This record gives sequence, structure tokens and C-alpha cells, in this order.
Amino acid sequence: VQLQASGGGWVQPGGSLRLSCVASGFISEHYAINWFRQAPGKEREWVSGIVYSNGNQYYSASVTGRFAISRDNAKATIYLQMNSLKLEDTGVYICAAEPFRTGGGTKFPNRVRDLSYWGQGTQVTVSS
Repeated sequence: VQLQASGGGWVQPGGSLRLSCVASGFISEHYAINWFRQAPGKEREWVSGIVYSNGNQYYSASVTGRFAISRDNAKATIYLQMNSLKLEDTGVYICAAEPFRTGGGTKFPNRVRDLSYWGQGTQVTVSS
């Protein structure tokens, strides 16, 4: 499995960006795909996740209402639409994946140690 993130850049506070994560090597649709971010000197922070097979979405409290995750299965791409960006949204955004099937009480995997496949990051800078 390979993940390629893109779409980062510089934006002023209140602006928007859309990140993309292109996946390859999936052998099925049963994956959990997550976005993390890491600011200088800080730990990697979970931002949002999606179940690739059915589109169920998950968000951290800090981005709920501002970010939207989606997927285009035909393009094997996961998007993160980021609106109303704040200074504290600055960081390297990284996508990560783990095989996952819903049901049976299984918890959506969104901790760093739960995820086996990581892409490289894309830098997002929010500043005035």
C-alpha cells in the first residue's frame, strides 16, 4: 500500500485548502484512511478519518464543523476539505491507512500505533 498526499500550501486565516491522498496497492475496499498533522515540536495529532468502503466519517473536536473528509473510490483518492483555517491548523498533514472492516464492535483505528501504512506529508501553513 502506498499513499501520496498533496495539496498543501500557504493560506491566510479564514481561508480554505483541499488536500488529496492518492492510494495504491489496496487489495480491497476495507480500509480505514486517516489524516494526521504534526506541527514543529509537537506530537502527531489525529485530524479526521473515513471508512473507505462505506464513507463513514470521523473528526477530531478541533476540526469538527470546519473540515470535511470524503473519498472518490474510482480515483482511489481521499480528500480533506479544510475551511475557516486557523493559525493552529499549521503543520505537516499526513495520510495513513489500516485494513479495517466495520461491524462486530470493532473500533475505528485512528491512533498512530493502529496504522500500518503511512504516506509522506504535505505542508499546510496558515499565517497572515
